[in-house]
Parts: sequence; structure tokens; C-alpha cells
Amino acid sequence: MCQANVDLAACGLVTLTWGNVSGINAARDRVVIKPSGVPYQRLRPAEMVVVDLDGRVLEGDLRPSSDTPTHVLLYRYFAGIGGITHTHSRHATMFAQARREIPCLGTTHADHFFGPVPVTRPLTDEEVAANYEANTGSVILERFAELDPQAMPAVLVAGHAPFTWGKDATDSLKNAIALEAVAEMALGTRLLNPHAPRLENYVLNKHYQRKHGPHAYYGQ
Repeated sequence: MCQANVDLAACGLVTLTWGNVSGINAARDRVVIKPSGVPYQRLRPAEMVVVDLDGRVLEGDLRPSSDTPTHVLLYRYFAGIGGITHTHSRHATMFAQARREIPCLGTTHADHFFGPVPVTRPLTDEEVAANYEANTGSVILERFAELDPQAMPAVLVAGHAPFTWGKDATDSLKNAIALEAVAEMALGTRLLNPHAPRLENYVLNKHYQRKHGPHAYYGQ
């Protein structure tokens, strides 16, 4: 978990301390997350914080990330995920701030995300005033009411930034790297051609299924 957080900076996904990675244990009753405000280059395994699914600190002398209520809520409702990454990576955050989904324009996107990366609705004044971080998780869950978090391991929180998840912390980090890459590609594509079409559904299906489907065979 400590290494996954250090890798946020190494992968160019964060500025200052704008991001965190968490992971949940096999029993799904303990979450390990980055301590709040500690620079990545100074992180040590002993400084990681262990919390329960209500966000209560069980181990660690430092405060857990301020985003902990968002993480634990997603773990409670997305049963298949084992790791969560939150960043403010530039291009994905541009889409979140523009309150625009990231369209699937090519096969690079389709290899990782089954369709456009969704954006949540904005939080209300009341939701921000009371339990802001937990309500951030709530609007993500609301947006995924009819979406499969396994097929779409990413979301953009409107006016905020992206969250990604995966089978473990490392997988969630890989999805954050992929998300930033496809966000930059989508922005560049639409700058070159504002009318660039979305990838055909049959190509989307082929690329996603050959990497993630029951008969997956893709690898580079």
C-alpha cells in the first residue's frame, strides 16, 4: 500500500499531495490508506493508516486521508473491488471540471473502459455542508445505479476529480494511469477534429471482451 501511494508521484499522477491509494483486506473489514498530508517521498509503511468500514482508525498514529469516507463507502457497496485510487491528474480532472464524460473514441480506451467514463452530478449545497466526503461517495454510487463497476472501473466526480478502482491497489493505480492517458487522447482528438466519432460499438465490444471477457486472449 505504501509503494502504491509512492508510485502515484512516480507515475506523474499527482501534484503536491493531491491523491491517495487504499486497499481492503480479504475479510473486507480493514482498509489501509495514505495518511493525510504526508508527501509521497516521505511515506513509510509504518505511517499507513488502518481503518474499519466506518472510517474509524484501528492502527496508525497519523490521520487517515480526508478522502477516507469516500473510499470506505465504495468498498461497502462495490463488493468486487480491492483497491481504490484517487488523483487530480490533469487531463482526467479537466473532464471532471468541465462536467463532461470521457468519450470512447478509440481502441486504447476500449481496452480498459467499457464505454464512456461517466461523470457524477454536482453535490448540492446541503451535501457539501454535511458529510462532504461521504456524500462524494454517495453521488458515485448514485451514478453507478445502472452501471457495472467491474466493466467501468472509473468515475469523474463533477467539479472535482477522478476515482478509479480495481481488484487490488496496484490494479486501481493501473486504471488511474490508463484513465489519464485516454483523457489526454480524447482531448487531443477532439482538438484535432471536434466531430471525431465515437468508436463503433462492435469494435468497443471486441476490444473490451478480448481483454476482459470470459475467453480473453489479448496481451502485448
